This record gives sequence, C-alpha cells and structure tokens, in this order.
Amino acid sequence: MIDKIIHEPARFKLMAQLYVVESADFLFLMRQTNLTFGNLSCHLTKLEKSGYIKIKKEFVRKKSHTMLELTKKGRTAFDKYREEMKKALDIIPK
Repeated sequence: MIDKIIHEPARFKLMAQLYVVESADFLFLMRQTNLTFGNLSCHLTKLEKSGYIKIKKEFVRKKSHTMLELTKKGRTAFDKYREEMKKALDIIPK
C-alpha cells in the first residue's frame, strides 16, 4: 500500500531532500522545494506528527533557526514507499 503521507508531491520532495542529507534547515528546504513559508510549515507539521521527521528549533544570534532531519521511522517509511512505487510501476505495460 502506498503511504499517502509521503505520496503528496510536496511531502515527497521534502522526504527525498532529507533522505540524502543528515539534516537541513528550513530555508534550505524552502529554496529546494519552491514552497512558500506557510505551505512548507504545514507539510513539515504533518510529517512531524506522523513521526517521519524531527524538528529542532533554536536561536542563533537572536534569530530563530529550524533544523530538520528524518527519523529512523521516516527513513524506513521512505525506503518502503520507494519499493512500493517500484512495484506499482512494474505492473504498467511497456
């Protein structure tokens, strides 16, 4: 079964970005995905509630700084999602 949390295009982009890096900050993900501040925040909240990402908020030189990383559960879910998508695409006739 395809994971509907990850399958949404914006969340897929976020999961894919975080899959290849140890962690990333909010502004980096905003630039990489071309999502607006509010849209990105909403998708990150959904991923956090699912347990797929960890959000760490801190202050650096009196400015808010948000770092994000995949959890073990998120990495496993993304691996499974990739496998399920490969299976789904393999049944499509060429």
